[in-house]
Amino acid sequence: MSVDSDYWARYYEVTVERPAWETVRVAIDRFKAEDDAAAGSGLERRPRRERLAVDLGCGAGRDARELLRAGWRVLAVDREPAALQVLAAAAGPMLGARLETRVGDLATVEIPPCDLVNASLCLPFLAPEPYAATWRRIVSALKPGSRFAAMLFGDRDESAADGTMTCQPPERIEADFEGFDIEYWRAKEEDSQTALGEPRHLHLIEVVARKVR
Repeated sequence: MSVDSDYWARYYEVTVERPAWETVRVAIDRFKAEDDAAAGSGLERRPRRERLAVDLGCGAGRDARELLRAGWRVLAVDREPAALQVLAAAAGPMLGARLETRVGDLATVEIPPCDLVNASLCLPFLAPEPYAATWRRIVSALKPGSRFAAMLFGDRDESAADGTMTCQPPERIEADFEGFDIEYWRAKEEDSQTALGEPRHLHLIEVVARKVR
């Protein structure tokens, strides 16, 4: 889907103060529970390793800022420079010390090894071939114990007829997670609206999965 800069400027203005999506909060909580279990219940707690998240299609940074507040390092990627400017301003110097931003196309940007790849409402905007190639790059960047969090469009989303996008049946999405444990899965279908108030029929798959091999 191609939209102009004015659209994105309005989108960032509306979404910059919105809370993080549930998927990224679930992923953060899963990592925290693992850290707490590893540290044990004694009075002395070992320092926790600083984790790295790659936030693809970060937009105004609602998920990136949640990760930063939780003590993560974040590489935030978006093809729109304006998005990264909004994110940096919203994060401020304290959170921004652990933030790296990168202008890049989702279909080609390098994804470094990391603990979490977060992709909220961005992967479906790739056509099927670059979607599949990007998914392979995501899997390669994740080592066992790392996680993937995302919101994807199902085949009954109104965008499914658009050949430049990828909207797959839930069972096809689930099949991609070979080698992962799916820890959170929510599918919903409803008449909804976009952040800018435009009506749309939504078929959304929310998923958090932990790579096991």
